[in-house]
Amino acid sequence: MSRGFYIGRFQPYHNGHHSVLERIARSVDEIVIGVGSAQLSHTLDNPFTAGERVLMLTRSLTDLDCPFYVIPIEDIQRNALWVAHVRSMTPPFETVYSSNPLVMQLFAEAGMAVQSPDMYERLTHSGTAIRRRMLDGEPWEHLVPPAVVEVIREIRGVERLQRIARSD
Repeated sequence: MSRGFYIGRFQPYHNGHHSVLERIARSVDEIVIGVGSAQLSHTLDNPFTAGERVLMLTRSLTDLDCPFYVIPIEDIQRNALWVAHVRSMTPPFETVYSSNPLVMQLFAEAGMAVQSPDMYERLTHSGTAIRRRMLDGEPWEHLVPPAVVEVIREIRGVERLQRIARSD
């Protein structure tokens, strides 16, 4: 059995992430999805809680043709120990899928196989661009799976982000 690992902040989970996970699902038997920076929420860069992001992922991946696990992973602020931390929090995996240079370097140094999947329309499908659209009142719903739209509406995520962005 082969198991791959994919990590992201998923602030929010979007169609770019979804495209990558669909491609990973064709090459492994199971996927471990790490929700990175799980301790962060209610900020401009990280408006959603780990639980909300888990909900976005699990609702969006119901049709994924591959079993998956969604695991929140808190930052430990010690890069030399981070891979061991991740491995202690997840089921075993053989291959890491990431385009983040630091993540790739740390796992490669730990002797793990690392693959860098092509990003899907990176300029428009990024959490930063989607959060900016939310703040500016621009359409963003077409950039995320329908289940993510539902979760963000359910938690009043756009209103939260706009409130956090206000100055006092």
